[in-house]
Amino acid sequence: MQHKVFLSRLKLGDFRNYAGLSLDLDERHVVLTGDNGAGKTNLMEAVSFLTPGRGLRRAAHADVARVGAESGFSVFAELEGMEGSVEIGTGTAGAEDSQSRRLRLNGTPAKTVDELLDHLRVLWLTPAMDGLFTGPAGDRRRFLDRLVLSLDPEHGRRATDYERAMRSRNKLLSEPRPDPSWLTGLERQMAELGISMALARQEMLGLLAALVEKNNEGSVFPAAHLALSGFLDGQWHRPAFDLEEDYLLMLKDGRWRDAGAGRTLDGPHRSDLLIRHRAKDMEAARCSTGEQKALLVGLALAHARLVANMTGHAPILLLDEIAAHLDEGRRAALFDLVDDLGGQAFMTGTDAAMFSALGDRARFLTVANGTVSG
Repeated sequence: MQHKVFLSRLKLGDFRNYAGLSLDLDERHVVLTGDNGAGKTNLMEAVSFLTPGRGLRRAAHADVARVGAESGFSVFAELEGMEGSVEIGTGTAGAEDSQSRRLRLNGTPAKTVDELLDHLRVLWLTPAMDGLFTGPAGDRRRFLDRLVLSLDPEHGRRATDYERAMRSRNKLLSEPRPDPSWLTGLERQMAELGISMALARQEMLGLLAALVEKNNEGSVFPAAHLALSGFLDGQWHRPAFDLEEDYLLMLKDGRWRDAGAGRTLDGPHRSDLLIRHRAKDMEAARCSTGEQKALLVGLALAHARLVANMTGHAPILLLDEIAAHLDEGRRAALFDLVDDLGGQAFMTGTDAAMFSALGDRARFLTVANGTVSG
């Protein structure tokens, strides 16, 4: 493992309920405690903007800026990163279009936000994810795609291009006499992009499975068995070209059915992530609430370990209300596992006593009404 990635300074401007904030940090983990609504999760959301995407809440940029702010929001961080010390500035403050996010690295405009991945990886676990196992398939697909994105930055672009081609095909199919050559061209794009997306997902599941098989013995957090269902099931051992041709034929044969439905009924956008409790061989959705939480924590830790192994640097972890549904023993075990990863973690809770097992491995801060002390 190379040197530790950590934030040494964080500054916010007009971000959620923070008119302005400046925090000096060190290599230790950060524990944020305070009443509900004080701004703990908002602060962690700001850290999540140090990675591509819309942050841990997937919020529209216009909704992130503080109410009453004259322009947009800003997030600035000084970071000991994967390539050494770096200053990162991002946000919408001063932008002509408040919906677009700008990025500066060491004061120089970046070409794309994907350049952030050269300096750090940020992963998170939030209470909103507690319904992952029982919620809609779309939530599980997004969860898996975020796992893939942490190692394959091109995955997001492929998914966006696939969705764009699919929307164009759906619109074309709604016309009385759609041009078959246009349809074929769009379907070819969908086949190439869709199979690439699906193969990237399958690769991630294989990497996680190998890691769990190697490292899970004796863990207090149960391991999950992961599989994809709903698109070309059982076919992923075949060459990518053959899979593309099969999907292309599937799209062509399904044109009139899809036209009647008003949407594309076959493809990676219809896949579901199947999650089972490995030791009990039970669907995660049928496990108890406590078991589901432990499964989710175990999955998040396995993914963080995979990112650390693949990149040579532990990710920064954002663990929101992580201790709320864990007993004292599991809390202590969690803190040890997080610490063993070798990165920096931000954790929130209403009671500082729940994090006492961290001792001096963490810096304890109190959040109240958009201010931070401690």
